[in-house]
Amino acid sequence: MMSRPPRHHRPARPILYLMPAIVILSVFFIAPILIDVVIAFTNMGANLKVEKFTFDNVMRMLGRDSRLPMVLMTTFIYVTATLFLFNIGLGAILAVTTTAVPERLGAFFRGLWLLPRMSPAVLYGVLWIWVADPTSYGLINQIGGALGFPLLNLRNDQPLLLIVIANGMVGASFAMVIMTSTIRSIPSHLFSAARIDGAGEWSVLRHVVLPALLPPLRFITIYQALSLMTTYEYILLITHGGPVYDSTTYALYVYRRAFESGAYAYGAALALGLMVIGVAVTLLQWRMTGMKQSFTAPKIEVL
Repeated sequence: MMSRPPRHHRPARPILYLMPAIVILSVFFIAPILIDVVIAFTNMGANLKVEKFTFDNVMRMLGRDSRLPMVLMTTFIYVTATLFLFNIGLGAILAVTTTAVPERLGAFFRGLWLLPRMSPAVLYGVLWIWVADPTSYGLINQIGGALGFPLLNLRNDQPLLLIVIANGMVGASFAMVIMTSTIRSIPSHLFSAARIDGAGEWSVLRHVVLPALLPPLRFITIYQALSLMTTYEYILLITHGGPVYDSTTYALYVYRRAFESGAYAYGAALALGLMVIGVAVTLLQWRMTGMKQSFTAPKIEVL
């Protein structure tokens, strides 16, 4: 009997491999955006009923909401201060210092610093409530009392400063991990060559380490800026956006309008505005920082 020639199986269509990702994106990303857009142009309130479609929420955002300019200014100060002082500045300092000490000591310190990020947000928020407690039992007042300073009430008097510090301390760990891996990926012979040429520690840091950190720094700036604009759980737990609206950022304002005031349609409109702001900030930072260069090999100088 003659054997049949083997059949050539046609490969499955690529769309079949993409279907799981398409389904996940459609259900958890595209569908919520479309629902938000629809609700933003309705009059949905606390009763969850839609009686008409209207542009009133957009007009309210553009001029009739007297609190919104203050919220935007608070958000700008919060994001800028937290990003540059802690998420980038402190993160870079931690990465450089923990790689300069012995490996085991540096790894132990980085592990300790990562604990707040791995802990539940409620636990971290309760910890800062105790730290900033206005009574003599608060950590800050215990230290200040031992030094002869009066009692401080940061949650009431300086709420914006408190949320910047609280969010910055936990946010610095992200840059610390990424920059630490970047520093450790620098070939060791570059450090040896720089020191043989007579470069001191500052010159090594400036001409060998910093050029390698620039590409991940661009990514960290965009990612952390968007994260700060859209997250609010620590602020909600520590100050609840108060006193009044003094520490209410834009993302928390969306939550308070929708779920505390029952203005779901206006909250959806504000959320839509937050998406527009996020896209605009991303494109602006992409343009200003040259994000395309973040995926090219860094140019490291050895003098």
